[in-house]
Amino acid sequence: MNIKNAQQDVDNWIKEHGVRYFNELTNMAQLTEEVGEVARIIARRYGEQSEKESDKNKDLGEELADVVFVVLCLANQTGIDLQDAFDKKMLKKANRDHDRHHNNEKLK
Repeated sequence: MNIKNAQQDVDNWIKEHGVRYFNELTNMAQLTEEVGEVARIIARRYGEQSEKESDKNKDLGEELADVVFVVLCLANQTGIDLQDAFDKKMLKKANRDHDRHHNNEKLK
């Protein structure tokens, strides 16, 4: 599935199961909340914080998917073709950063 299809899937879901998109500020707050849930899992599972028993069954993939869902909502409601934006970003990064990381002594 590409991003354009994912945007359409989210739009279809909103039309079939939701009443409407939440406004942009509400979705931004939701995005922040979802990113916080991802951060909590990573900090406890891969970082130095101890993982609480109640967090051990949390699914990182599901939380990352929540982030993607809200990003797709924001793209849809603001008229962004995220596939096009992503393709342009990858091209820019490929050109700008082609040798940057290979020459980074910190990564060797």
